Amino acid sequence: MELWIPITIAAALFQNIRFMLQKVLSTSTLSTTGATFSRFVYSAPLVWLLLLGYAGASGQALPSLNLEFWGYALFGGLAQILATICVVALFKHRNFAVGITLKKTETLQSVLVGFVFLGDLISAGGFAAILLGLGAVLLLADRPQSEGSLIQRIWNRATGLGLASGLLFAFSAVFYRGASLSLMTEDTLLRAALTLACVTTSQAIGMALWMRWREVGQITAVLKTWRKAGLIGLTSMGGSLCWFIAFSLQNAAYVKAVGQVELVFSFLASTLFFKEKVTRRELAGVVILCVAIVGLILWK
Repeated sequence: MELWIPITIAAALFQNIRFMLQKVLSTSTLSTTGATFSRFVYSAPLVWLLLLGYAGASGQALPSLNLEFWGYALFGGLAQILATICVVALFKHRNFAVGITLKKTETLQSVLVGFVFLGDLISAGGFAAILLGLGAVLLLADRPQSEGSLIQRIWNRATGLGLASGLLFAFSAVFYRGASLSLMTEDTLLRAALTLACVTTSQAIGMALWMRWREVGQITAVLKTWRKAGLIGLTSMGGSLCWFIAFSLQNAAYVKAVGQVELVFSFLASTLFFKEKVTRRELAGVVILCVAIVGLILWK
C-alpha cells in the first residue's frame, strides 16, 4: 500500500473528530465564526513547535518562501476558512452525517473545476459518475416533509452551504498542493509542515482581525472555552498535517477520493455519538454518492 493512502485515512479521521467538536461548540457556546476560528488559533502554535522541532532534529534549514508559495497559500487559506464556515453553519440545518456528505461533493466538484479552469477532459464513464453523484446530492437535499415544489425542497440553504463548502475545499486542496510543491526541499514532512504553519498562522491572524471588527466578544469566548477549543486545535493540526503530507505525495483529486472514508466515520458519529436518526432516504443518498465516487476513480 502506498504511504499516502493510510495518511489520508488518518487525515479523514482527525477531520471527522474536529467537525464533531465544532458542531458541539457552534450549537452551544460559540458562533459559527468562533467555532471556525478555534481550529486555527489553537493549532498554529502547535504546528510551529512541530516544524521547528523537526527542522532542528534533522539539521535542516527552512526553505525560502517565494511569491508563488504565498499566492497559493493565502488563497488556499481563504478558501478553507470560507469552506469551514459553510460546514459549521450547515450543521444547524441538517444532521452531522448528511452535512459531511454534502461537503464531500468536493471530490466530484474538483473534476469540474479542473475542466473549467485547466481544460482537463474526462471520459464518458467519468461524466456518468458525476451525474450519478448529482443525483445522490439531490436525494440528500430533498426534504419531503417540507412544503413547496420539488425544486423548492431541494434548493435550500443546507444544500447551498454543502455545495459551496465542497467547491471551496476543492480549491483549497489544489492550492495547498501548489504551495507545498513550490518549496525547494525534497523532505516531504518539512515541506508539508512549513506550508501548514504559514497557512494556519495567516488564517488565525486574518480571522482575529475580522472578528475584532464584526463579532466583538467571540475571541474572548473562544479563549474561555480553551479546553474544548484546544482539542479542536489539536485534532486540526493532526488532520491538516496528514492532508498536507498526502497532497505532497499524490494528486489532490486522488487524495480527496480516498478521503471519502470520512463518510463512514461521520455516520458512526451521527448515530452513536449525536444519537441522530438517519433516514433510509439519506442512507441511500450516501451509498449512491459513494458508488459515484468509486466510479469516478475507476473511470475518470
